[in-house]
Amino acid sequence: MTISHDRGRTSLYGVHAHAESLEDAVSTLDGCCVRAPIGEEADVAMARKVIRQLAPRGGLSEAAAHALATAVSEIARNIVVHAAVGELSVCVVHDCDRRGLIVVACDTGPGIPDPERAMQDGYSTVESLGLGLSSARRLVDDFALASAPGRGTTVILKKWAS
Repeated sequence: MTISHDRGRTSLYGVHAHAESLEDAVSTLDGCCVRAPIGEEADVAMARKVIRQLAPRGGLSEAAAHALATAVSEIARNIVVHAAVGELSVCVVHDCDRRGLIVVACDTGPGIPDPERAMQDGYSTVESLGLGLSSARRLVDDFALASAPGRGTTVILKKWAS
């Protein structure tokens, strides 16, 4: 099941995407994209650093960069806690008349049995506040989540320059 949130609209549809490969180190895909493995808490901090470094190239303000870095932290931490390993791809994009960053987080973990419920504030399968996914959705401009039990999870975050 996939959940998509685009500027205030949320829809559900049955599409699933998952990770294709994992890199051993942060690597540049081209001049505008960076790929980073996620497998331990230190990788969560590295993911935040990647966002902060690419944010100016995407035209993001300091506040927008901070919001995206916080959302990425939540998603990366979910990978560490629930899937053990995964990967982030962060790309600077120019889409018609706007610029920004797109983050794709993938894992091949157990997946989310009920993505719609997992997006609700306060829902947690571990002892936490249960605000990670829902907060990440609120902090970005566009949000999509694809997951199925046994097939992993993919989250796409987009933050556009003002």
